[in-house]
Amino acid sequence: MLHDPITNLISYTKETTIVLEHSLVSLSKWESKWKVPFLNKEHTEKEFDDYIRCMTITQNVDPTVYLGITPELRKEIQDYMEDSMTAAVVHESKVQQNSSKFVTSDLIYYWMTALNIPFDPCQKWHLSRLLMLIRIANIENKPSKDRKMSKADSARSHHATNAARRAKRRHK
Repeated sequence: MLHDPITNLISYTKETTIVLEHSLVSLSKWESKWKVPFLNKEHTEKEFDDYIRCMTITQNVDPTVYLGITPELRKEIQDYMEDSMTAAVVHESKVQQNSSKFVTSDLIYYWMTALNIPFDPCQKWHLSRLLMLIRIANIENKPSKDRKMSKADSARSHHATNAARRAKRRHK
């Protein structure tokens, strides 16, 4: 049942189930239409409703179906979008976090390219899960400062350093 407050008419529509996907593909569709970053921003009801349309993967949905989305369904959709969808947890220091940078779908695609993360199927994953994969790949790809050398490598390094120091003193 849908109520039009302007005409004060009530119309009935058949119950419809739609499948939503909060993914990089959905984000890209929305940003290409609105020309602003979706993440890191509060949204108007109109913007959020349009994002729900962009998340819809069910084909040929009657547009009036979206008029039947209740505040309770909106909350459920919002909760789904905020779910981490992963068991992974990354504790980043405040220095590593860059909250001032606007994250857009284009930037996420760049990160995927730079980290050799395949677009297919990852661009259709839940966005929170994809962002966690990017964080983990970024951490794992950095050289570890805490990585210990083997005893043999350490001995070779000390030997080379000492030899260089001796040679330097001889030339003075």
